[in-house]
Amino acid sequence: MAGIRMIDIAVNFTDGMFMGIYHGKQCHVSDIATVLNRAWAAGVQRIIVMCGSLEESREALAIAETDGRLFCTVGVHPTRCKEFEESGDPEKHFQALLSLAKEGIQKGKVVAIGECGLDYDRLHFCPVEIQKKYFEKQFELAYITKLPMFLHMRAAATDFCEIMEKNKDRFTAGVTHSFTGSLDDCIKLLSFDKMYIGINGCSLKTTENIDVVKSIPVERMMIETDSPYCEIKNTHAGIGFVKSTWPSKKKEKYDQESIVKGRNEPCLVRQVLEVVAGCKGIDDVGNLSRTLYNNTCR
Repeated sequence: MAGIRMIDIAVNFTDGMFMGIYHGKQCHVSDIATVLNRAWAAGVQRIIVMCGSLEESREALAIAETDGRLFCTVGVHPTRCKEFEESGDPEKHFQALLSLAKEGIQKGKVVAIGECGLDYDRLHFCPVEIQKKYFEKQFELAYITKLPMFLHMRAAATDFCEIMEKNKDRFTAGVTHSFTGSLDDCIKLLSFDKMYIGINGCSLKTTENIDVVKSIPVERMMIETDSPYCEIKNTHAGIGFVKSTWPSKKKEKYDQESIVKGRNEPCLVRQVLEVVAGCKGIDDVGNLSRTLYNNTCR
């Protein structure tokens, strides 16, 4: 593992699967500590715990406070923006996010605003107008705190880029995470000079995806797992480039020496690094890892 330094910019540690709960059923003990030890051993140096609501932002901050290498975001996911209105007082809800972000900054833990953006694949959770309204609102959080933005864009490139354009002077930098868009979407995003693109297993599914990843300059890229989701599966176009593997067992046969089959975790960001290197024809994986690491630190 020598010379490999990675930051996983997207881990959903507030998800029940890391408590051993799958579809409401307890299958094994909570194992965040075990998962973290595997990640550190694989060359992961820091992890950003992401969240999608005010409540989750509180949980993410509490988790981040348990280890010096953990950091977190504060913000509301596009599919959950109804919570601003459902709280009964959207402005008060916004102020609660702001004060949590400020508290987290003082503790040296909150490193971005998000996950925020637009998701038109899942409008049954939250309609377009509400998504747009509270995506814009969260630029205020970024502006006041001077934090970068942790962004989500699904099937919404035109509106997303329009809102970004309108607010481009209100945020310092951003990463559009879990990117699965077209080459055209990618070009649009990279036209914002402070924008980076986050790559995970879902970004490496098809040959089209791989072609898009090939076109992203490594200076504008970050890597992530989005665990427990978005693992690189055997059917994915990029699987041939994977070199590092871990023994796995089904959740019902849980064993802390093995990863849980079907549950992604941060050590596997190593595989994302390997696929990016492989598809770009980069032999020096250590050097690539340092470039991506430095992008993230910046």
